[in-house]
Amino acid sequence: MALKSFIEVHPDSHFPIQNLPYGVFRPVPGSAARPGVAIGDYVLDLSEIASAGLFDGPILKNSDCFSQLNLNKFVAIGRSAWKEARATLQRLLSSTEPALRDNAALRQKSLVPMNKVEMLLPVAVGDYTDFFSSMHHAKNCGTIFRGPENPIPANWFHIPIAYHGRASSIVISGTDIIRPRGQGHPTGKTPYFGPSLKLDFELEMAAIVGPGNELGKPVDVNEAADHIFGLVLMNDWSARDIQAWEYVPLGPFLGKSFGTTVSPWIVTLDALEPFACDAPKQEPPPLPYLAEKISKNYDIALEVQIKPAGQDESHLVTRSNFNHLYWTLTQQLAHHTINGCNLRPGDLLGTGTISGPEPESFGCLLELTWNGQKPLSLNETSRKFLEDGDEVTFTGCCKGNGYNVGFGTCSGKIIPSHP
Repeated sequence: MALKSFIEVHPDSHFPIQNLPYGVFRPVPGSAARPGVAIGDYVLDLSEIASAGLFDGPILKNSDCFSQLNLNKFVAIGRSAWKEARATLQRLLSSTEPALRDNAALRQKSLVPMNKVEMLLPVAVGDYTDFFSSMHHAKNCGTIFRGPENPIPANWFHIPIAYHGRASSIVISGTDIIRPRGQGHPTGKTPYFGPSLKLDFELEMAAIVGPGNELGKPVDVNEAADHIFGLVLMNDWSARDIQAWEYVPLGPFLGKSFGTTVSPWIVTLDALEPFACDAPKQEPPPLPYLAEKISKNYDIALEVQIKPAGQDESHLVTRSNFNHLYWTLTQQLAHHTINGCNLRPGDLLGTGTISGPEPESFGCLLELTWNGQKPLSLNETSRKFLEDGDEVTFTGCCKGNGYNVGFGTCSGKIIPSHP
């Protein structure tokens, strides 16, 4: 019999009992932040469930991890605690369990309408790394900037390439993004300086690190999944003109560090497991430390919509899928630590732009408009890159048998550069 919650969940909801993603919220403005899980149109306050003594398993019974201001302490405990919490919550929310269902006072305190809460960053991000793991994206970018003869650098097929990002400018979905200012390529002798003229979105997802590793002790690729709590949607906004001028020889800097938006709900790997699928065949075979016994991605349908400034309607511009990634999450994490680098709970590992093989599956405007050469039609207007007032929204969802496991939305609006 299919698992069913005593809380009514719409069939199209991203948050049925099969999902139960984790986030951090304020139930009313000015109140203390607290961890919760999404169930239908409600947020279940985990601090109230813990206070009522309903986390009664051996790992979480005496833990204060759900009375914290973020999820770092919980994700640090590890997979056994995650599984215990998931089993407890699915039991408490099931239609057959009376402990919460028949306790009106506890239901009143612990189930908060989602449209009333303020969502916050779910973890305190100490470090943030952004990978470059989509072969289609790498090929398109290389073709645009270097030509079709040799678009993908030789090292790309041997190592999951990444750069160290800026954790301080990671923001929660719904936060406005101020158009960055900076330098661009000179048209004469002097570089351009001013607001970015090529502001772009990047369709990404990001892994939330659970338990870290000690400095000097790499994580085995076949054990790397135990260090990944779950995934969020991520928009790693990019100022293409600033980046193009600065990135040689040390890579992205001001063209990326002005803002990175993440969705509020972390969908766990356990919730995603029914949607696991084979990762692409890697040729040449990776070096032994990256060779996985089981190499898998997840079938997560991804969409991007743009609502142009001054318009009421959003326009679908991209349909992609997480399963297009060439390098897997576990390979990314194992490679990150192979030199002894220590990851910590709450660290964020971005996938890089997730583009598919077809033009309608490209994951950024750089590819969709071919660096502005082919403007994108949005009903009565068009775009080469983002304009002030444009709002970009990502969605991600796995389609199960009669239910969804979704991520909600990841959105942000561009507002004018400061003078």
